[in-house]
Amino acid sequence: MRYAYAITGALLLGGTAIAVTSSPNVGAQVAQNEGMQAAAPAGAPASLADMVEKLQPAVVNISTRQRVQVQNPFAGTPFGDLFGQGQSQGQGGKPQTRQAQSLGSGFIISADGYIVTNNHVVSAGAEGATVDSITVTMTNREEYPARLVGRDPATDIAVLKIDAKKPLPFVKFGDSAKARVGDWVIAIGNPFALSGTVTAGIISAVHRGTGGTYDKFIQTDASINQGNSGGPMFDMRGNVIGINSQILSPSGGNVGIGFAIPSEQAAPIVDTLRKGQSVKRGYLGIQISPLGEDLADSLGLAKNRGEFVQGVEPGKGADKAGIKAGDVIVSVAGQEVTPDQNLSSIVASQPIGSRVPIVLLRNGQRQTVAAVVGERPSEDELNAFAQSQDDDFNQQQDDQSSSGQATQQSLGISAIPLTSTIIRQLGLPADTRGIVITAVDASTDAGAKGLRRGDVIISANNRPVANQAELDAQVKAVSTQGRSAILLQVLRRGQPAVFLPVRLRDK
Repeated sequence: MRYAYAITGALLLGGTAIAVTSSPNVGAQVAQNEGMQAAAPAGAPASLADMVEKLQPAVVNISTRQRVQVQNPFAGTPFGDLFGQGQSQGQGGKPQTRQAQSLGSGFIISADGYIVTNNHVVSAGAEGATVDSITVTMTNREEYPARLVGRDPATDIAVLKIDAKKPLPFVKFGDSAKARVGDWVIAIGNPFALSGTVTAGIISAVHRGTGGTYDKFIQTDASINQGNSGGPMFDMRGNVIGINSQILSPSGGNVGIGFAIPSEQAAPIVDTLRKGQSVKRGYLGIQISPLGEDLADSLGLAKNRGEFVQGVEPGKGADKAGIKAGDVIVSVAGQEVTPDQNLSSIVASQPIGSRVPIVLLRNGQRQTVAAVVGERPSEDELNAFAQSQDDDFNQQQDDQSSSGQATQQSLGISAIPLTSTIIRQLGLPADTRGIVITAVDASTDAGAKGLRRGDVIISANNRPVANQAELDAQVKAVSTQGRSAILLQVLRRGQPAVFLPVRLRDK
């Protein structure tokens, strides 16, 4: 061991001697980062600077000036007159007009000055507000007044126009359908009014829904903040594959979850708006629900494959094709209905007047029908079909008989047969058939989903129920089949009947 230590010591000393004698000028040192350059990931440039330099001039700042009517906080007090806002002391004050601003981003899509942004960037920010002017600011600080060419609130897209004396720098849309999770992207915009800010990241997800009817977002971890709205998302070839639109954040700042409207959805809408036309969408005339876990379980189907028909509007395409409430639509025009590609977006993209094949499930049987696509009505007409909520039910006081054991134990519901007296008290059509709920156990799934006294159960498992025994039979059938939920069709005064999956209580 001593010999080994001695040899080691000699080697160390020798190495030290060599190091010293080979560096005659010990004080000549170099910085740790001298001459270094990190290798770029495969397929990515070592720097984005050249690309950004070409793209940035086509990205603009958009600001609006708005007038907002607000109630005088001193109305009805002596201070209303003191501050010049009241009509006379004690008579209340006039509403005050205040100025407001909004800031966002946009990008030029043609040399003659057409600009794309989000609709919410150029819309009034509050009830009673009006937009007086829209100003577009270029990266070179040149400002132009802009006019609104068209907007589509459903997808949050707007098109503006500015007039310049010279051709303007512009960018073009790419194909977002080719975008893949993990692809590099960059965003350019004006977060928090910091103009010309560039951020980079990757695509985190595609076809991401956030609750809207036509949501089909590209999700990214590139920093997106307030003020980035309406700005472009570029791929590594410099093409616009998205319009930055939303963020998901508990704090209001970037947490790495931003959303962009994909170009495959935005480009056709922009073309339509640019021509001064309104966006028209296909329509079948049905009310639908996602096929979530409870609903799928009550039907004995796989979840998230298709959408459930809650109601059919008389005289519309679905009604004429023979589609009925209780059907499950699984594909339209050869496109599968999934959470990533919902029924509304598929139908909306179909040409108006076209005849499309629709595959549906009815009582477990697969069928194909053909429907003619109509034009989507206005929101007022749609609301009239859906009808508003009505929570003011008459409370019938008839003597209540106990419900069957199966229903009471498994669903936590007590019900009695409908009578002509109860039908009048509930304000239902005279030909209504079913059983009326008299009590609901709040601790059950039926209670959690809002079933209550006065609701009428029309059918269970798509079979009419006119008395308690028929409902009990369906509850027992569900248990025998090993399913944990039953599908009830429920009618509430002032509303169309809806289908509701209700989980059975654990025994």
